[in-house]
Amino acid sequence: MIVAALRPVPHPGATSVTLVILGTLQDGGSPHAGCRRDCCRKLFADPPPDRKVVCLGVIDRLNQRTVMFEATPDMPVQMKMLKSMAGDSARETPDAIFLTHAHIGHYTGLMYLGKEAMDAKAVPVHAMPKMKTYLESNGPWSQLVTRNNIVLRELRDGEPVRLGALEVTPLRVPHRDEYSETVGYRIRGPKKTALFIPDIDKWEKWDKDIIAQLRTCDYVLIDATFYDAQELPGRTMSEIPHPFIVESMALFDSLPASEKAKVRFIHLNHTNPALLPESAASLEIR
Repeated sequence: MIVAALRPVPHPGATSVTLVILGTLQDGGSPHAGCRRDCCRKLFADPPPDRKVVCLGVIDRLNQRTVMFEATPDMPVQMKMLKSMAGDSARETPDAIFLTHAHIGHYTGLMYLGKEAMDAKAVPVHAMPKMKTYLESNGPWSQLVTRNNIVLRELRDGEPVRLGALEVTPLRVPHRDEYSETVGYRIRGPKKTALFIPDIDKWEKWDKDIIAQLRTCDYVLIDATFYDAQELPGRTMSEIPHPFIVESMALFDSLPASEKAKVRFIHLNHTNPALLPESAASLEIR
């Protein structure tokens, strides 16, 4: 089961294992620092509660545990949302955190587990080898390791990790890897499988076929940072490559409706017109 956790309340249709969307925005969030455009101007005075940086949660009621994918700048609220949906018996921190890469929206929330904040105890954090080394070797993240706020668990590309009712498999994807590798995750529960790829350069650069991946999953939550190439005038889009939503829609155009219905666009930039439910872009997507 998959639900959007826009408010921190238990979901009435909750099943034994539930995938929760805790955030849908690109790293910088919305409103975006320094933005003076119409997309952000009014939001600084009245920030919308449902605009959080991209993050997923899984509630495994079969084994009384929670899992979080990404550690974002919105992590305090997202942890509380996940705990609230999981119920009173859930811990304040997830029982496991899986990181995709070392861009600011995807790991910097780990700071809230440190001495200056929660001073958490031994939270398992799963990361690829280069990402693990980055956290161990650079402050302030290394202090989380030495103080035992987090315990790093090394992942391997394509090798599944079993956690209770879940099987989580990291899949390496091409992206701007300045400090770490980048992965997406195949998240397999007792009944459903989801593919989570919040960041990738372009589908054609991947050594896997996204359509073939889509056919083997029930939900596909994929990079939709920009709607099209005209979204950021004055910026060289080749320097910040992502699959445009219009490119992904064209790629999936010949698929039957049942396959298209699996797709969830996620990781939207603050400029993306698809953030507005009644925009021409949103209507076209639907």
